[in-house]
Amino acid sequence: MHLDIDRVLLSEAEIREGIDRVAAEVTAHFQGREFTVVSVLKGSCIFASDLIRRIPIPLELAFVAASSYRDGTESGELRVDFLPAGNEIEGRNLLLVDDILDTGRTISRLAQEMRSRGAAEVSSCVFLDKPSRRTVDCHANFKAFEVENLFVVGYGLDYAGRYRNLPYVGALKESVYTAASGEPEQTGTV
Repeated sequence: MHLDIDRVLLSEAEIREGIDRVAAEVTAHFQGREFTVVSVLKGSCIFASDLIRRIPIPLELAFVAASSYRDGTESGELRVDFLPAGNEIEGRNLLLVDDILDTGRTISRLAQEMRSRGAAEVSSCVFLDKPSRRTVDCHANFKAFEVENLFVVGYGLDYAGRYRNLPYVGALKESVYTAASGEPEQTGTV
């Protein structure tokens, strides 16, 4: 697995520092207000779990599943598999947490869906922001890191379901993903 990585972009120590910073920002934003963290599965589960353990104020946790890549590298149609129950959304302050903000389609669509279901506020928090790939006018309220347009894996980010368990973020060797698809696009949610 490690041999498939071209270079490490974010070490475990750098990741911890970034999460500490974002957790402090989120805490300040929601201080004194009830809110729910909505983790976008599967990619954000590692980031979300580390993040919420660093937020020292009351919160609730919910999950939503959204996918567009399946086993490939090209973004396809976004599929939302399930949403939190109505009582977890309506009138609530929500923080959507995702692994990567790439094209912007996932966060944009999920935020729109949450608002249409009566959320009082919808903010977003991403582990990685890749603004060079944005196709939708969308930005994260909170982000741990910004990355260049590389195919990144590790710390929850995958390629065809693999590499999520790497404790760091690395650039995947081009030979690994072009052999399967011929197209160098990021995996995960869009």
